[in-house]
Amino acid sequence: MKQLIKKYYTDLFLGKRLFAGIGTCVSLFLCSFFLNWLSDLSYICFWVLILLIVVDLVLLFNTSKGVFLRRVLPERLSNGDDNAVNIYVENFYGFGVSLGIIDEIPFQFQKRDIWFKSNLKPGEQKTITYQLRPVKRGEYSFGLVRLYVSSPLGLIVRRFNFGAGSTVPVYPSFLQLRKYELMAISNRLSDMGIKKIRRIGQSMEFDQLKDYVQGDDYRLVNWKATARKGNLMVNSYTDEKAQHVYCVIDKSRVMKMPFDGLSLLDYAINASLVLSNIALVKEDKAGLITIAEKTGSVVMAERRPAHLGKIMEVLYKEKTRYLEVNMEALHLTIRKVLKQRSLVIFFTNFETMSALQRQLPYLKRMNRFHLLLIVFFENTALKALSEDPAKDVEGIYIKTIAEKFAYEKKIMVRELAKNGILAILTSPDKLTVNVVNSYLSIKAQHKI
Repeated sequence: MKQLIKKYYTDLFLGKRLFAGIGTCVSLFLCSFFLNWLSDLSYICFWVLILLIVVDLVLLFNTSKGVFLRRVLPERLSNGDDNAVNIYVENFYGFGVSLGIIDEIPFQFQKRDIWFKSNLKPGEQKTITYQLRPVKRGEYSFGLVRLYVSSPLGLIVRRFNFGAGSTVPVYPSFLQLRKYELMAISNRLSDMGIKKIRRIGQSMEFDQLKDYVQGDDYRLVNWKATARKGNLMVNSYTDEKAQHVYCVIDKSRVMKMPFDGLSLLDYAINASLVLSNIALVKEDKAGLITIAEKTGSVVMAERRPAHLGKIMEVLYKEKTRYLEVNMEALHLTIRKVLKQRSLVIFFTNFETMSALQRQLPYLKRMNRFHLLLIVFFENTALKALSEDPAKDVEGIYIKTIAEKFAYEKKIMVRELAKNGILAILTSPDKLTVNVVNSYLSIKAQHKI
């Protein structure tokens, strides 16, 4: 009995055409009070409608497997990127059907409009693809996929439920890894807006002859090999290898500020993952340190094949803390963990000059033993305000204050440079590009 109720009640819905038919019958019955000749026509339309409803019920409910649907999810989603979700559907009915599909996506996306319409001929298959862009790491739970099927009559709609709830983890942006890796290998990073790097020196150990590509130094052209091959050939020399590169991520409250849905912490995590991968491609050793009010995770610099996966797992679990960063704890950790001179890339944020001055003594100590690169962020909202024309007196005050804060960020870069510390001031959307470029520039100049 329960199965019958579920089959013919919970999964049965009335179509728009049925309401149109009922409205037509009601109108005919009302008009028959004034026009007697419509009385018989009203009853004929009513019983024809009842007959069509029965036929539609038989067509839709005479089988338990009229259609098939499967949602295909990736094993994990990439944070901050568009991830493809596929819905495969197949029609087993002996007639064409109209479909309505609702996918119950995780609540984190805050979207309630995942609704697709389609038509399938008998035996036809179709795949529907849409994109999801998560902006937070963690586990995302998908619900059911609800499929609403109607026959060519369109009076009754039958609902099918597919796919038990599934959970998919959202990891730091791994989709960027391959893209930047290929660009770094082929010296085509300038195609992505990264400036060309001027090499001031190189090791004299010959590596190989290779075809000339954009970005190669024309002074390295091997003219004898070019004459034999018929294409431009250049000498390739090996860079100094096995340098230690540590990404240090500040996960205190200053990194909770959002930009385009992602927090500054997530931008720093994505950039750290890409940079670690490129460091391993360049045969350096990549490490990781996280810091807030106390030292968090520490991953020693290594170059093993599975090392990038270890870094990704650590970054996946990191969360923003709500206290101020403890620079003394960071300094002690670096002195304890880093046994040789290393490149330390510190992802943090300073909003005022006084905030930088408080941390500057610790930064100078770290820079004394290692090559320190400070990466902090432009306040894009203030930058937009400073660039907008003022329309009234209040607008002039707002614009002046915004320009003051934007200028103070540039003063911070000069202050760090004055103390011999490298610094990058960047917008969050250009973080990865600028950090990778700086790393390659440091490698080219043999600063470590």
